[in-house]
Amino acid sequence: MRLQKALFALTLSALATTSIVGRAQEAAPKKESGEVIERIVAVVNGDPLLLSELRTRATPYLARVMQAPEMQRMQLMQQLYGDLLTQLIDERLLEQEARKLSIAITTTDVERAIQNVQRQSGLKDPEFWEAVRGQGFTPENYKSDVRRQLIRLKVINQKVRTRVNITEDDVRRRYDEQLRKARKSASFAVSHVFLSVDSDSVTKLAQVRSQADALKAKLTPDNFDAAIREHGGGDLGWVSQSDLPEVLAGTLIALEPGQISEPVRGPAGIHIFHLRDRREGETAIGSYETVKQNLFSELLDQAMARQEIAYLEELRKQSLVSRRL
Repeated sequence: MRLQKALFALTLSALATTSIVGRAQEAAPKKESGEVIERIVAVVNGDPLLLSELRTRATPYLARVMQAPEMQRMQLMQQLYGDLLTQLIDERLLEQEARKLSIAITTTDVERAIQNVQRQSGLKDPEFWEAVRGQGFTPENYKSDVRRQLIRLKVINQKVRTRVNITEDDVRRRYDEQLRKARKSASFAVSHVFLSVDSDSVTKLAQVRSQADALKAKLTPDNFDAAIREHGGGDLGWVSQSDLPEVLAGTLIALEPGQISEPVRGPAGIHIFHLRDRREGETAIGSYETVKQNLFSELLDQAMARQEIAYLEELRKQSLVSRRL
């Protein structure tokens, strides 16, 4: 639960009974300009959502809308209200499911969650609540939002956790993917023996290729510099993937420091690389054993997010939802 998200979220106003809302709609108060200031904007399984709730939820975002060019504001406002109404409907559906599942959030649950947020944010208690008020929200608003988030987490965890199965193979694949990406962003200290190919002659290329293969069989890190002086090439210094054609970069990515590559064709000839050192992201990634738990959590969060979307879609299909905005 991120602090910024929690600070920007506003409370849902709970409605006592449908009949009260019905009377509010029938006698919808209006400003002198004729603008309706209260009406039902959606009904979720008989449970109404009011325009005032939607406007309250939109309050933190209105300043951003007003910063847009005047011609775009109406469209942005409509999009904002539409997105927030969907959010309110989903929250109401989850609240209804929580009642069916007998899920209850206690004051202790809320206080414990807030303490966790404070600890993660690094803010002391007075500073934390000052930050909450600085966003225009009262502590009561914030606590109500935390309660909503806890309801969401508990319902989703109870209903969809069994649909998610993250295996050791899944974690290993993610680690290997990150390792490959890190290596692609690496810098290499490399030198090369270079045998030029002056023509497009297949025969000439075959001769140079044969020469390169014979040379590679004799090369070691100790005699590599001597081979450069004899055949050509040199020290390339520190190079990155973006400095080289894809085929040459791929060859370097596959090498470990100290290794010598097989001959590889470049745009103007054949290269044999000696990788002396590497600076790369894989050292920042860490070993598999040190990061596998974090990778598991990451994969679990992503899978749960996908299942949450699917579950909410199921809820909407099973429910009677009427949007009136």
